[in-house]
Amino acid sequence: MTSPRPRKRAVTINANSWVDAGHAVNQIYDILHMMDRDDVAVGVGGDGGILEDGTILPNVGGYLPIIDQGYTTVGYCRYRQTIPNGQGGRLDVDANYGIRKAFLPQCGEPPGNLFTAYSSNPYAEANIFGDPFAAYQVFHSGIPITLVPLDATDTIPLNENFYNTFEQSQNTYEAQYSFQSLKIARETWFRDIFFTSYFMWDSFAAGVAISIMRNSNNQNGKNEFAEMEYMNITVVTSNKPYGVYDGSNPVFDGLDTPKFNLTKGGVHSGHVQTGLQDPFCIVKNGKGKCQDGYTAEVAGPEAVRVLVATKAKPNRNKESPLNREYYRSFLDALNHPQHTGRFNFTTQFPYYKEVLFRPDFGSNKLGKPLVFDMDMSAGDFLALFYLLKVPVEVINLKAIIVSPTGWANAATIDILYDLLHMMGRDDIPVGLGDVFAMHQSDPNNSAVGDCKYAKAIPYGSGGLIDSDTLYGLARDFPRSPRRYTQDNSTKDGAPQLKQPLALEVWKSIVETLDPGSKVTILTNGPLTNLAKIILSEKNATSLIKDVYIVGGHISHGHWDKGNVFTVPSNEYAEFNMFLDPLAAKTVFDSNLNITLIPLGIQRRDIFSQEILGAVALTGDLKPTVKVKPVKVIAEGVESTDGQTLIDEKYGKLVKILENVNYTTYYDLFANRLNDVKQSAVLGSFDEQISQWSRLPK
Repeated sequence: MTSPRPRKRAVTINANSWVDAGHAVNQIYDILHMMDRDDVAVGVGGDGGILEDGTILPNVGGYLPIIDQGYTTVGYCRYRQTIPNGQGGRLDVDANYGIRKAFLPQCGEPPGNLFTAYSSNPYAEANIFGDPFAAYQVFHSGIPITLVPLDATDTIPLNENFYNTFEQSQNTYEAQYSFQSLKIARETWFRDIFFTSYFMWDSFAAGVAISIMRNSNNQNGKNEFAEMEYMNITVVTSNKPYGVYDGSNPVFDGLDTPKFNLTKGGVHSGHVQTGLQDPFCIVKNGKGKCQDGYTAEVAGPEAVRVLVATKAKPNRNKESPLNREYYRSFLDALNHPQHTGRFNFTTQFPYYKEVLFRPDFGSNKLGKPLVFDMDMSAGDFLALFYLLKVPVEVINLKAIIVSPTGWANAATIDILYDLLHMMGRDDIPVGLGDVFAMHQSDPNNSAVGDCKYAKAIPYGSGGLIDSDTLYGLARDFPRSPRRYTQDNSTKDGAPQLKQPLALEVWKSIVETLDPGSKVTILTNGPLTNLAKIILSEKNATSLIKDVYIVGGHISHGHWDKGNVFTVPSNEYAEFNMFLDPLAAKTVFDSNLNITLIPLGIQRRDIFSQEILGAVALTGDLKPTVKVKPVKVIAEGVESTDGQTLIDEKYGKLVKILENVNYTTYYDLFANRLNDVKQSAVLGSFDEQISQWSRLPK
């Protein structure tokens, strides 16, 4: 007898792999809303940690692999650095190539698939490699395990017949969303090998699991879609020789008693892969030797009996162009009229209309051309509100360039588009900067790289998840038609242009400057973008009039510490300098006219922080400014990188803002925000809903 259809009770999100927590949780909420399943609980993250003695606290975050999880959500990207940060990786998954925002309603020894780390580890599969020790604990927990490995998913490629059939079978919103996602994945896939290298990985595993659960009386995992057999398996967590402590294994190294009561000299006590270019793992003129995350077939006490899918079953209908049974079932399920999606973003509102707001300043004489370089932290958005309220006769905000090397992930650029739409400034171009600090991308594959400095930013509360969601407030913004998108496409006859890069936006701005004009730049984050501009052309700095830098810390004594609180060894650096010290050094070594707004003056009042730079360049704060020779340390040493020193011999002369009239500052900021001129044209997403729900006048 077939069991009833399994009922989904909850969704949990792995925030340690291909998605970032804040963006993933909102996409899941939107999908559930479309499918009329707002009853399903969604879990992500958590601010708990693991103590040095191995005690696991409640609500462990899941942002980090277990062996690197400390007391907080700060930690190194040991395994995650194999996943690209930008296009082709987390940016595209977070935004689903831009489709998410456009479509979803709101409320032997087979080779592994670590395509970015094959030279050091050709054995592992990406999901297991993301946290090998956690996988080992699950496999050895005694819970019955069914595994759908890479070997099985390799037998169900997404072939051209399936793709073409899918294109003709989009009878529900969920089918449309799935095909649009697949289509753009194909269009942006590396080289022309999509149909031989893209497989039905996760969806096939879901199909096998559902089929087994619906036939739960059988003992051998009988199901419609995959052939199954039992195997004796373990997960490799470290590399031989065991018991040789070389600094790579935080569970053993330097500890009298290993964490989690593990056995000295046991299978977990060997070398743990430290990164993409771990010299221990790389064999000259040969394939890599590390096996972290490898699901190995073994005998003896380490073996666990696991039910394993071995290959996809052929279609029982031999006449069908779909040669796998799961192909047919997948399309049938997506297009089934029961439990179907209610609407997409546009059809949920009877009078939806896409509008872009571009102000007409008429014959107004526009003010100082300004480019705002931000890292999309919450404070940066407050600074942007202020800049948009300053009369255009004083400040002409020409463009915004964003740096994903700071306090938010790249996909947060969509929040920026929404804020500009709210303020009626869809005319302002936005450029996306590099996703790695300078010299942090991998020399063999620039899509991936190290997080030597970015690891200082918490993943959880007070860090990336809060910036990526603006503490949950981002969904209250009006929804902009502009969004991050991976490709150039056409929607309803209107072109949807690929997301421009920061350097592309910069070049377009300087090419349209009036003769003799120069640009002022305000930076509120790491200096990655500005350094790239300086290095892009020989005379790039000749078009920059002034640079206002919010960041750096001029220490006045051992008691006057910096703010990189997550790196205790570095007592005097400030975050914006620390997150890309080489970029900071490049900027301060240039011939730019720099005004520094350091941590010291920001600390005079907690409200100042990142807003102070915006107010300082637009109003008279009766400032105290001193010119001093400044040098930034960038030597690759974590304990000193990013420190900003006064150096009479090697420093570059910089204007340093040391004091302002705070009464004037508060008055300027408050009065500007209260001014009715250049105010928001839309108040919230709720206001848009109201407009789209009634017949236009």
